[in-house]
Amino acid sequence: MKFGIDIQVNGIVEAPPDLSDIEKMMIREAGTTVHYSKGHNIFSAGEVSDRVYLIEKGYVKIYRLSMDGKRVTVGSMRSPGELMGLAETLLGSERTCFAGAITNTSLVVLHKNKFEELLAQQPILAIKISKLLAARMRDAESMIHEMVAWQTPGRLALMLLKMGERAGVQTKTGIQINLPLTHEEIASMIGASRQTVTSLLNTFKKEKSITLENRNIVITNPDKLASWLT
Repeated sequence: MKFGIDIQVNGIVEAPPDLSDIEKMMIREAGTTVHYSKGHNIFSAGEVSDRVYLIEKGYVKIYRLSMDGKRVTVGSMRSPGELMGLAETLLGSERTCFAGAITNTSLVVLHKNKFEELLAQQPILAIKISKLLAARMRDAESMIHEMVAWQTPGRLALMLLKMGERAGVQTKTGIQINLPLTHEEIASMIGASRQTVTSLLNTFKKEKSITLENRNIVITNPDKLASWLT
């Protein structure tokens, strides 16, 4: 769901290249489909990185645990059609992060040797994967910049706009984000406290940038929400 506004500021990068239907089919043929329920860990820090995942349905968050056991999101939310687990698998290192299902999720699991064979046979796909990894590296750099340079309201507004583009559905009242995230989960994504997120969501609601419907956030005025990014 595109808003028709420019939110690519302060180093925010364009979306990485999408896999074609043919490329997805090749991955499906070489892999195995698995299902995870909401809240389930797909992989954990310390595990051997020996497989990559194609998300068929659902949404996944990438996070680490802080010293006091809190979850800290360190990567963008992964959406249907995206690959995850790439860098560590290709590098052959242990996982440093956790991947958790935000919703009920279906994935195609492809073991490292099969994935490398596919890349060797399909050079165009290999180039696309390299561009994807480059885009994610730049995205990570942008996240660091946001955490250092931006105030919390701007980080939250940007996260909502990004989620609207990834998981938004047009309704009569606005763009509904069909991800029933808790305020604690949102806080872990922007490096804030739950109390701060609750207060800011109420501020956005009062200015009529958003509404809250059945635990879902609806973006009613994306331009006003984007004004927090300046």
